[in-house]
Amino acid sequence: MASHRKSRTPGTRVAGIRTPALATAALTSVALLSQTADAAPGEDRPSLEEVEKKVGDLYRQAESATEKYNAAKEQTTKQRKRVDTLLDDVAQRTQKLNEARAELGSYAAAQYRTGAGLPDTATFLLAETPQDIFDQRQVLDRMTGRQKAAVDDYVTRQTETMKKRQEATESLRTLTETQGDLKTAKATVQKKLADARELLSKLTAEEKARLAAIEKRKQEEAARKAAELARQQAEQEQAREEAAQQGGASEGSGSGSTGSTGTPPADSSYGTKAEKALAFARAQIGKPYVWGATGPGSYDCSGLTQAAWKAAGVSLPRTTYDQVNAGTTVPVSQAQPGDLVFFYDDVTHVGIYIGNGMMIHAPKPGTYVREESVYYDGDSAIHSIVRPA
Repeated sequence: MASHRKSRTPGTRVAGIRTPALATAALTSVALLSQTADAAPGEDRPSLEEVEKKVGDLYRQAESATEKYNAAKEQTTKQRKRVDTLLDDVAQRTQKLNEARAELGSYAAAQYRTGAGLPDTATFLLAETPQDIFDQRQVLDRMTGRQKAAVDDYVTRQTETMKKRQEATESLRTLTETQGDLKTAKATVQKKLADARELLSKLTAEEKARLAAIEKRKQEEAARKAAELARQQAEQEQAREEAAQQGGASEGSGSGSTGSTGTPPADSSYGTKAEKALAFARAQIGKPYVWGATGPGSYDCSGLTQAAWKAAGVSLPRTTYDQVNAGTTVPVSQAQPGDLVFFYDDVTHVGIYIGNGMMIHAPKPGTYVREESVYYDGDSAIHSIVRPA
């Protein structure tokens, strides 16, 4: 199914703090309330619109870094388990290699005791009877076969052990690199958030009030678009019901009429799972956003959607980058409750659709899990809708 992504028109959208509630939280809980009304004359200060855009960009960059942190953290956990497994395997193989080495030593000692290294003439002269010579040859023949097998086994174990040691060394190197990526991503998140707080701290009380008014207008526009989407979906649902009724009255027309409405509605099993996921998500409303968190006391955006669908028995990947590929893409107009709503070209934010153009999501630092319009940052911010089960 074709993607519904909408092209962006430069200059038509101003990124920024997304709702009045976010504005209040960001401007009171997160921002340092220092004022700059007494700034020196002629100081080059950015406009309110520039500050709003910069803060919005910084929060988005922090969100992107958060998803990279989540990916690095997940990879670090997997790599550490692999390293531990390899080290255990190397230890076991080393033990068996030592046992094989000891067995070779016993054969060498046996050769010495039986005189296997002596020339045939000396062996004949030293034997007490011809029968002794015959018995000794039989023993040596059998011993030679076992000795060859022991040598082969030793060489094989030695080769395998060296290979596993190399794998463990490489895995340790990869683990070190991944831990470095994790540290870098964490530092990036912290730096972006600190920059955003610094910008907000420089706003005057009047500027903060104006910013809150701007956000209120944006919220009203987002609510209007959500209502429009709800109306479109209601019309589609009515059309499907009418088509189903007509199909029931006309033989053989059922499948054709269903196909004419586009993507068929989600089946009942999906609806059951979605209800469980939504019930879980609703129970998390009011809990704080914390980057890298997966619950139960706090969440980031992908941590919330992963936990919600886990409650419904569906396993989702950890990051937005992977969750966007964990289902079937559908148009925005045909989104069903439980579907995942992804945002931005770099797929760095996600929420869970609840119907009527609304979703539950964990917005960003300084905010709490809440219901909000899927158009909270404009319709062009929506990347795709994915049905995960």
